[in-house]
Amino acid sequence: MANLSLRHIYKVYPGGVTAVTDFCLEIQDKEFVILVGPSGCGKSTTLRMIAGLEEITDGELYIGDKLVNDVAPKDRDIAMVFQNYALYPHMTVFENMAFGLKLKKVAKDEIKRRVEEGARILDIMHLLDRKPKALSGGQKQRVALGRAIVREPKVFLLDEPLSNLDAKLRAQMRTELTKLHNKLGATFIYVTHDQIEAMTMADRIVVMKDGFIQQVDTPQNLYDKPANMFVGGFIGSPQMNFINAVLNKDGDTYKVTFGSEEKKVSVNVTEDKVKAAGNLDEYVGKEVILGIRPENIKEDPDYVKSASSGIIEATVEVNEMMGAESYLYCSFEGINFTARIPPKNDLRPDDKVTLALEEKKIHLFDKDTEKRIFN
Repeated sequence: MANLSLRHIYKVYPGGVTAVTDFCLEIQDKEFVILVGPSGCGKSTTLRMIAGLEEITDGELYIGDKLVNDVAPKDRDIAMVFQNYALYPHMTVFENMAFGLKLKKVAKDEIKRRVEEGARILDIMHLLDRKPKALSGGQKQRVALGRAIVREPKVFLLDEPLSNLDAKLRAQMRTELTKLHNKLGATFIYVTHDQIEAMTMADRIVVMKDGFIQQVDTPQNLYDKPANMFVGGFIGSPQMNFINAVLNKDGDTYKVTFGSEEKKVSVNVTEDKVKAAGNLDEYVGKEVILGIRPENIKEDPDYVKSASSGIIEATVEVNEMMGAESYLYCSFEGINFTARIPPKNDLRPDDKVTLALEEKKIHLFDKDTEKRIFN
């Protein structure tokens, strides 16, 4: 079993700089977990502590049922794939993949079997006699993965392995990595700052900021129910719109309002969700943050006509045509927001456009703590 347990892990560097704080996570056998967050949030440091390349300042790390805080990296039954591939330039692909096995004194026949099997899985059999300088970036990445595969570890650790590839190759390798995970049946722990990689590959995502875990959940739950404004803004592209607003109550109906008296916009808070939230009364009359994703701001005239609330008369600033969709960057009384709309439109800068916020898709956040209070 290759389940991992990280219990109250801390990493403090000399001088008192804390990189990771109270990191707690249970990773199941064969799970694909991705650590995501901006640069400097502690995700790579956490991965290196799992690998044994960084010493754990405090807390306990278990691989299976074994406490491995003081176990050497070579004895942890893990394999790590780095961002820069770390291939030996004077060795062939075969020799690069076989190197770790030779150090372990594995028999030649077994080395040959494992290398060829790994090469077949990654479709690099035809490259085994080449040296790294004769390989493309994508081929080098496959060799680096192959070197990890031949060790037949219980856990794969991948530190931003696709960041040096171009966009088209990154998309292809995302698919290949997902297939590889399914084929090998091993535990994958993957670090990236790219939320698209996280959303498309992970069973669960760990969102980090400033060394703290912000939320751990499935990709869809992170998108639909972000725990706070940071997660809401980090997951999703374009990011969630945030608008300063006030929560009011009219009889039994809650409304979120923003804008001036002349151009006040009210958005109804749907009753079924209010019952689930249960704590909105304490925010009535107070400032809150309204969050809404770009695809939930509608430009379709039929939708706008049928909307009971949330109608905005906005000014177009930029219209980005993306082929399958358009990103409409708008402003309303100094509030900037983005709408994702169908591509067939002729909107230009300074045009006026009527938009409607989808009531059932709004999120509300506490203005002080930035934690979710409703969605």
